[in-house]
Amino acid sequence: MDKGDRQAMMGSMMEQFFGGMGADEKKEMCAAMMVKMTEGLDMKEMMPKIMMGMMSGGAGDGLGAMQDKMSKMMQGGAEQHMSQMPEMMLKSMMPHCIEMMLPAIDPDKRGEAAVGILAAIVEKGTAGMSDEQRQSFHKALEEVLSPSA
Repeated sequence: MDKGDRQAMMGSMMEQFFGGMGADEKKEMCAAMMVKMTEGLDMKEMMPKIMMGMMSGGAGDGLGAMQDKMSKMMQGGAEQHMSQMPEMMLKSMMPHCIEMMLPAIDPDKRGEAAVGILAAIVEKGTAGMSDEQRQSFHKALEEVLSPSA
């Protein structure tokens, strides 16, 4: 069986396999499968590629159909939703991910993780900004980092 045959079978197999399952059953199965599926992979390298593939419509790597799938899931046109994907990811998905993952890190190591996240936010967040925009951006971050009592 070649790759094309396997891919052709995948849709009907997935529908049959998951058809009668509830959301909770799917979550449990997904969590159990994820460990095996990611064994031996460098997820630090994979996740940015997956996310960029989702946002760009997939450049190779088997993610080409992701744009259409995401668009159908969101019930709208691909162009409209894909242009909103980076903003949606940063405003909702990334904060949720941090809320879930940061508490799982050893408290003594959380600062190191936070510094990396904040450094990326400051460096990439200010790219292409005017001095006035950059000052406003930094002020917004300072308000979060140093809340008034």
